[in-house]
Amino acid sequence: MALGIDDIRSFVPLDHGLAIVSVGLPSGGVASSLVNAGVVDHPATGTPVVGFVVRGDSRKLVHLRRDPRATAAWRSGWRWLAASGPVELVGPDDAGLGLTPDALAAHLRAVFAGAGGTHQDWDEFDRVMAAERRTAVLLQPARVYGQGG
Repeated sequence: MALGIDDIRSFVPLDHGLAIVSVGLPSGGVASSLVNAGVVDHPATGTPVVGFVVRGDSRKLVHLRRDPRATAAWRSGWRWLAASGPVELVGPDDAGLGLTPDALAAHLRAVFAGAGGTHQDWDEFDRVMAAERRTAVLLQPARVYGQGG
């Protein structure tokens, strides 16, 4: 049975959107870290993609700028799903999509919500995202696999 973006969408809330994201290192190794990731519509195409947010000063962002590919994996008990593919970076220092500051703020909110996040003060959320130069990472799943059933 082929797995896809809808399987990811239904799997994300099983453990609060927590996912391990792995990126390539210049040495040929792999670096992994824990993020909140979920499904969000791409701001330019409307196509569902995997989204997560990273700090502007993170090593993960440096690695993704050098090699724009990643794998995100979610688990719930012994079940798991992973998505691998190319990424696009959407942030104040990665303006490839040309989003205005207001559109970027709205997109960062959408990515956060897509990973199951909620916030009581969206203006404060926007302020922190801007101050930390947060960037949305949009992963287009070329392959979705796992034991999600």
